[in-house]
Amino acid sequence: MALATRTDRRPSMARTVWDSTVGKKTVMALSGLVMLLYLVAHMIGNLKIFFGPGEFNHYAHWLRTVGEPFMHYEWTLWLIRVVLVAAVVAHAVSAYQLSRRDIRARPTKYVHARPRASYATRTMRWGGVVLGLFVVWHLLDLTTGTAHAGGFQAGHPYQNVVDTFSTWYGDVIYIAAMLALGLHIRHGFWSAAQTLGVGSRTRDRALKILANVLALLLTAGFIAVPVGVMTGVVS
Repeated sequence: MALATRTDRRPSMARTVWDSTVGKKTVMALSGLVMLLYLVAHMIGNLKIFFGPGEFNHYAHWLRTVGEPFMHYEWTLWLIRVVLVAAVVAHAVSAYQLSRRDIRARPTKYVHARPRASYATRTMRWGGVVLGLFVVWHLLDLTTGTAHAGGFQAGHPYQNVVDTFSTWYGDVIYIAAMLALGLHIRHGFWSAAQTLGVGSRTRDRALKILANVLALLLTAGFIAVPVGVMTGVVS
C-alpha cells in the first residue's frame, strides 16, 4: 500500500510572525526607529551648511570616505543607503497591509460627534504617502541632479542646496514635507514605544513629551536650511 504523502507544510516562524498584526506593527516600529536615527544624523549634518561652503562640502566628502581604507570609497555610504531602503520598504509594506486589514475589519466607518483621534493620527497614512513622494523628489534634486533647478554641480553640494532653496517651489515642497514629517514622528514615536512594550501608564506622559520634542527639533532643524537660504544667511 502506498504511503500517504503530506502536501501541507507548516509556515516558518518568520512567516507566522509577519502574517500577524503584532508582527507587522513590530516591523513598522523597528524600521521607523532606524529611519528616526538616520533623520537625527542627517539633520545635524544639514546644519553644517551654516558654517559655510568649505565645512559643508567637506562633510559631504567625508560621508563618502567613512571607513577607509578598510571600506572602499562610498562603500559605507551605500551600505547605509541599502539599510535605509530596506527600512523604508518594510515600513511602507507593513503600513499598507495593516491599513488594508483595518479596512476589511471595519468596512463601515464609525460615526462620532467629534473625532477621537488626533490630527497626526488621522493623517499618518496620507503623511506617509507625501513623505514617500518627497524622498523621490529630494533624491532626484540633490543626489542625481535630474530634477535640480539650474545647473547641478557634482561635488558641490553647498551650491546645489542654495540653488534648490532659491526657488519658491523648492521651499514650498521641502517645508510642507518637513511639517508632514513632524506630525509623522510625533505620532509614530509614541506608537512604536507602545508596540515594543516600552510604554506604560506611568511612562505615557514622558513618552508623549519626548515624541513632541523630537518632532519639534527635527522639523525646526530641517526647515532652518531653506529659511537660511531665503533670508540670505546662507548664500
